[in-house]
Formats: sequence, C-alpha cells, structure tokens
Amino acid sequence: MSVIIPNTEFPVFFQHYLNLVDGQLIDELEKQLESYVAFVKSIPKEKELYRYAENKWTVKEVIGHNTDTERVKLDCAFRIARGEQAPLPGFDEDAYVLATNFNDRSMDDLIEEFIYVRKSAIILFKSLRDEDLLKMGTASNKPVSVRALFGFLVGHIRHHENFLKEHYLK
Repeated sequence: MSVIIPNTEFPVFFQHYLNLVDGQLIDELEKQLESYVAFVKSIPKEKELYRYAENKWTVKEVIGHNTDTERVKLDCAFRIARGEQAPLPGFDEDAYVLATNFNDRSMDDLIEEFIYVRKSAIILFKSLRDEDLLKMGTASNKPVSVRALFGFLVGHIRHHENFLKEHYLK
C-alpha cells in the first residue's frame, strides 16, 4: 500500500510527482537506488549529449539536475525535520544546470554522485520518527511536510526517467 499524503502537506505542483509514488516511501527510495541507476547505466553513450530540441537539456544535464534537485529537497526535509521555521528558498533549476559542467563529466561520475546523495536521503529518512515526517515548514514560499518532500524525491526521479524514455531514447 502506498503512503497517502494529504494535499494540505504540499504545494499544488507536487501533485504530479506524488501521483508517481506507488509504494511506501522508504521502499521506493531504496528501489530507485537500483532501478534508476540501472536505467541510467543502460543509456547508450552516443545519447549522453543528446537534446530532443534546441535549448533543452542533454541527457547528462537531466541526470545532473536530478541529483541537484535531490540535494536541495533533501536539505529542506532535513531542516524542517529539525524544526526550522524560517522559509527555505527554492532554486532556479535552469540556472543551476547552466552553472555546471555536467556535459564534461563522465556518466559514471554523475551516477556515483546520485548514489551518494540518495544513500544520504535513505539514511536520513530511516533516522526520522513518524512525528518528524509530519513536521511542516515553508519551502519555495509554500507549506510542505517532510514526508511530502521525500515523496517528491521519488516522484521526481520517476518523472524524469519516464521523460527520458519518451523524449530522449525513442
């Protein structure tokens, strides 16, 4: 059975991502550590710098963006779980990608970075009490719970895996 997160715990734009979560959060976080990594490793080398349209990210940039997003949302979850009440800023994903060298890095390096960040997410999740997961804070000027942020991590990866399959790897 999947976790049900009331819509009072997340901003509207999370709904699409949370709809992609189909199991318990910890199970999904752990499964993706294998399934997403296996998927990324299966991408042909000649597709790594492919853009499906002008001014769209390359495959490597999508992979790097996923890790950046994981890191930012995980920081929000950590800080809210610890009782942070100050509003936490969002981030401009396009500006972050422009500020990187994802295309110059090896796919193995990008994968390794994702693995470390996801393992950190799993360790944090397992360390939290049920009441910590229910804590609410403000991120990107919207109220959000810790568990909704973890759900977002799962749904975000699933969204981009589906998007890569549909737009980059046909």
